[in-house]
Amino acid sequence: MKILIASGIYPPDIGGPAQYARNLYETWKNAKDANSRSLHEVKVAAYRWERAFPPLVRHLLYFLKIIRKGWDADLVLVLDTWSAAVPAMYACKLMRKKYIVRTGGDFLWESYVERTGDMVLFKDFYGNDSGPNSAGQNFMGKLSRKERSVFKLGGASLRNAAAVVFSTDWQRGIFEKAYNLDSGKNVIIENYCGPREPFIEPENRTFVAGTRPLKWKNIDLLKEAFLEAQNEVKRLNLPPVELDCGKAVYDSFVEKIHRSYAVILASLGDISPNMIFDAIRAGTPFVVTKENGVMNRIKDAAVLVDPKNKKDIVDKIVWLADPKNRAEQARKVQAVRFTHSWEQIAEEIVRVATKNK
Repeated sequence: MKILIASGIYPPDIGGPAQYARNLYETWKNAKDANSRSLHEVKVAAYRWERAFPPLVRHLLYFLKIIRKGWDADLVLVLDTWSAAVPAMYACKLMRKKYIVRTGGDFLWESYVERTGDMVLFKDFYGNDSGPNSAGQNFMGKLSRKERSVFKLGGASLRNAAAVVFSTDWQRGIFEKAYNLDSGKNVIIENYCGPREPFIEPENRTFVAGTRPLKWKNIDLLKEAFLEAQNEVKRLNLPPVELDCGKAVYDSFVEKIHRSYAVILASLGDISPNMIFDAIRAGTPFVVTKENGVMNRIKDAAVLVDPKNKKDIVDKIVWLADPKNRAEQARKVQAVRFTHSWEQIAEEIVRVATKNK
C-alpha cells in the first residue's frame, strides 16, 4: 500500500503528533511480507520551510506538497484537524481521493484558551452552559474570526473524511455532537502504550511536569500549588520535593520519567496523555487531571486531581510525597496490564483504510 502521512509537525519538532507520525512511518516502512518484501511505500508531508510564509501562503504551499507527494497514494492519513487537515481536504478533493483524519488534541479549544485566558475545561468548551465551571458562558459565541474559520473548516475536514480516528471515546462523543459527525464513520484506535521498562527506585524526589508553556496545561496554578505543597511537606517533616517543568527531546524525557519520583499533569483536559502512558511504561506513579479520556485504562493506578481546585492539587502532592504512599502507587502502576504497540496501531489504521476504499 502506498501511504502518505500528512502531519503539521514531524521530528525534530516536539509534540505528540510528531512522535505519532514518526513511529507510524517507521512501522510501515519496516513491515515485510512472508518473502521479506516491503508491504508499504510510505511518505511524509510535514510543514518545514513553508513555516516562513504567512498563514494562507503557508497552507497553499502545504496543499501543493500533499498533491506532489500523495498523487499516487492509496491512503492519505491526516494527523490533525486544522493545519494539515484543511489543505489535505482540498488536495484530496482535487485528486479524487479519500482521506482519513486521526484527531489528537483540539486545536480550536487550545487556541481559544491561549488567546483569552478563559480557563475553560475541554468538556465544557462546546457545551454552552453544560458544566459547573462554564459560569453560564457561551464560549462558542466568543470565538474570534480566525477561530470561527477553524471551527467551520476544521469541522468540514472531519465531515468529509472517509473515516475519523479518535484515541478515546470521550473525545469522540464531544466531537460528534459539536461537529455533527456521522457516528458510523468514526472509530477508536487507542494511543500507544509500550512494554514495561525494568523497574528502578527513583533517583530523586522530583515531580516531572515537562510540557509546553500553554495556558490550558495549567502550569501557573500547578506551580502555585506545588509551592504550597512544599511548605506542607516541610511542616510534616517529609523529605523535600521538587517540580521539574523543563522540556526535552522525547527519548531523554522518557528517561527522566523513568528515574523520577512522580509525574504530574494538571491540565484543563488531556484526551489521551502520552506522558501518563510513558509513566505507566516506566512504573512511575502519576498525578493526573480528572479531565482525561483514558480513565478506563488508568483509574486503578491514578492519583486524580481537579485542575480547577488548587487545594486538591496541593493535597495530592503532599500525599504522594510520603514515601509509603509513593511505594503503594508504584505497585498499582506496575499492575496496569494495558499495552498497545505501534504495530497494532498501524494494522488497525490499514484495516480502516481498506474498509473505506
